[in-house]
Amino acid sequence: MKILVTGGAGFIGSAVIRHIIATTQDSVINLDKLTYAGNLESLLEVSSSSRYAFEQVDICNRQALDKVFQQHQPDAVMHLAAESHVDRSIDGPAEFIQTNIVGTYTLLEAARAYWNALDPERKQAFRFHHISTDEVYGDLPHPSDQATATEHLFTETTAYQPSSPYSASKASSDHLVRAWLRTYGFPTLITNCSNNYGPYHFPEKLIPLVILNALEGKPLPIYGKGDQIRDWLYVKDHAKALYSVVTQGKVGETYNIGGHNELQNIEVVQAICKILDELVPSSQSYSSLITYVSDRPGHDRRYAIDASKIAQELGWKPQETFESGLRKTIKWYLANQHWCQRVQDGSYQRERLGVAQ
Repeated sequence: MKILVTGGAGFIGSAVIRHIIATTQDSVINLDKLTYAGNLESLLEVSSSSRYAFEQVDICNRQALDKVFQQHQPDAVMHLAAESHVDRSIDGPAEFIQTNIVGTYTLLEAARAYWNALDPERKQAFRFHHISTDEVYGDLPHPSDQATATEHLFTETTAYQPSSPYSASKASSDHLVRAWLRTYGFPTLITNCSNNYGPYHFPEKLIPLVILNALEGKPLPIYGKGDQIRDWLYVKDHAKALYSVVTQGKVGETYNIGGHNELQNIEVVQAICKILDELVPSSQSYSSLITYVSDRPGHDRRYAIDASKIAQELGWKPQETFESGLRKTIKWYLANQHWCQRVQDGSYQRERLGVAQ
């Protein structure tokens, strides 16, 4: 196969490309605008492969998209290009509307025009895989609210109730993808994943932010009480799941992808501190740097994925526990602090974002 991956220089997209090049004979076209969170250094290990190509293109640019489709003739699209940080969506929602909604629409139309012109055999085999988030579902009952709250999980049929500009824009893009299937017969699939973590993660997100702040002796900010619950998924496990869906998934289906690791944010931060205390001992525990700050506006309290459908239908299950994945992640950041410094230069210095005015 020849797979067009949008947002391939981002955190999850680059993991998908590394997985495909390393473990399959497929070819990849990486289409990325290279915003602040896109970094080609994340793909150095595959950049010399004859099965890898890069195109710097904005998914809102229809003319450029048409050119890429005609030049590379992909057999499938894996659409990961998106603005993805909730705090940034609070500060500036317009970019999220433009990229996540208008961009997805533009990509769908370019892909549909290309698909319509394919010969019958290639047209039948073509797939458009839209990668989304569990945040479109809103939040779940928290254990502190009721005794049975932990029984509630997001399933593929959970109603959408997005809380932030980011999750609302992703919910909108999901609806567009389903409408293109229903109206035009365009062969789409959707996946909704839980919180990813792992190597090459831009340090605006919780885990890399805490690791880097701790190493520099800076405060480790915890929103509110730190009791918000997330399901954590190691990014390499996610990449494997996404490849299973694009190659084996059934057209029109949605698959939820989760790590089976429900943890409160404060528990995640404490786990990071414990491993750092072991690997890079300091005069006092890194947990002494934990600082509680005002909560994020509209902060969802709990996400949890029911990933039984993808396990039963495609045979995928996460390989990493949170402990094993977190340890690998911390060791990677300790060994790659030069990468962290370069991706932050001139764009972001781990300042607080998402304080609604």
